[in-house]
Amino acid sequence: MKVPVTVNDLLDGHVGLDLECLDRVYLNGYVPTLQTSGQIASFLTVHLGNPIPSPALFEKIGTRFRADVRDYAAQHGIPWIQFRKGDRKLDVVRPLLDKAAATGRGQVVAVGVAQEFQYVTTGVKVEGESGAVPRFAFGKAERRVTCFYFYLWDEEFGPAFIKICAYFPYPVKIWINGHEWAKRQAGWAGIGFTELSNGFATCIDPDGLQAICDQLTAERIGRFAQEWLTDLPTPLSDADRAAGFWWDLSMRQVEVSRTIVFDRRRHARAFFEALVADNLDIGRPDHVEIIFGRSLARDKTTTFHTAIDRYTDTVVVNASFKHSRIKQYLKDGAAHRVETVVNDPNDLGVLRRLEHLPELVAKARDANRRLLDTVRVGQGCLLASPAFERVAHPTLVEGRRAPALRFGDPRVMALAGALCACLLAVTGITNRSLRARVAELLGVPYTTGQMSYDLRRLRMKGLIARLPGTNTYTLTPDGQRIAIFYTKLHDRLLRPLTATDRIPAPLPLRQALRTIDTYVSDYIGQSRLGAPLPTT
Repeated sequence: MKVPVTVNDLLDGHVGLDLECLDRVYLNGYVPTLQTSGQIASFLTVHLGNPIPSPALFEKIGTRFRADVRDYAAQHGIPWIQFRKGDRKLDVVRPLLDKAAATGRGQVVAVGVAQEFQYVTTGVKVEGESGAVPRFAFGKAERRVTCFYFYLWDEEFGPAFIKICAYFPYPVKIWINGHEWAKRQAGWAGIGFTELSNGFATCIDPDGLQAICDQLTAERIGRFAQEWLTDLPTPLSDADRAAGFWWDLSMRQVEVSRTIVFDRRRHARAFFEALVADNLDIGRPDHVEIIFGRSLARDKTTTFHTAIDRYTDTVVVNASFKHSRIKQYLKDGAAHRVETVVNDPNDLGVLRRLEHLPELVAKARDANRRLLDTVRVGQGCLLASPAFERVAHPTLVEGRRAPALRFGDPRVMALAGALCACLLAVTGITNRSLRARVAELLGVPYTTGQMSYDLRRLRMKGLIARLPGTNTYTLTPDGQRIAIFYTKLHDRLLRPLTATDRIPAPLPLRQALRTIDTYVSDYIGQSRLGAPLPTT
């Protein structure tokens, strides 16, 4: 008989490369000293020497900048691309990037122009006394303005782009790819490797490659950005920079990946099929998308959920939380890619400035690890008898009675099903978030008090642990095993077996059940435990 392949079988015996690396990094560039009306007025008058801080000066600076960009492209023979609506910009420029990669020389590959909506500064005249000096109030508004994309081939970072808005206060966007940076560093270090489309397929020195990936720091990224901003035409001059009017960087979107490459493509496929099977039927037999609960913060309305999406031949398992998400997918048919995509650093309790990148990476890597730990537990959750008895029966914990979590009790089974949600293992558990999920599975009213009682049971049984100084809990390894064991045993084994009289079961299963029933009936008869004799 063929033994089913499990996730743990593949992770423990068929992994050729396991690598953690920054993937796509998307930064905002902003000028800290041009964020308030007073700062803007000072820039236009004190710094630039204009008597009146008129918003008409914005257009003057923008016109000069647009002319400088055209002159720069013409002088250096750089292709000029006018993007149209609906264009995938990177696809349009990719042939030029590939050509630049062949030379290995740092250069501006193309200048792209697009009309896009941006938050820019607007000025409104403030009515005053007749004949008085005009005064203006400044604020932010979304406007359709010209943006220049400078597509780069950098000797250290490879493909990248810097987008500069041509209108005040000239917001900047910067994009790089951590895997591309690591490929360049590995080549210079003499570490042989073969590539995935966006990553590594094999490597002769995995530890050395991981050490390189760990060296992509905020300082390196910041240096790359500032060197190019100095070389490119910008609306801010050297004099502006000397006076403190220059861009700082903050994190707009950061992808932190873990790539597990298997030794055979069939093993990669088997791994992902086992993963998707668990995500399809634990706690959600009828849907491929389900809402796990409400926001962790009471003043937010954003939900977090898990969804399984299919794009052409690729299946992506997404676990969303607030503005961010964790996604899992099969990479090039050979690797399992886990990516924490942070669209707002505040989602992970991290400040936005680039200098906080190490903290963000550490938390995102931890999220990737916890998600994979949950995947492992999902297919390795058999319990020894003492562990089952400790949970399923009342016990004493430090002199206090710990109530039982009895298998088969509807409330306990709903609680176990709710804890199976992979995202809860990553983001943590609160009374509110878990209660919404339990109530949905239970199908009857379920109060805050009942949730508090159940959280106490879980904590005393060692299935959850409270984070210090918070009302948030995390699942322990035992908690993961119990939740998934209870749910799998009930939903995949007992319920199908007890429903075979109503739901057609496979013929081998029906035959096996009849054999078991015959032997059990014979054993009962031999033990004199049959039906009582009728009374006369």
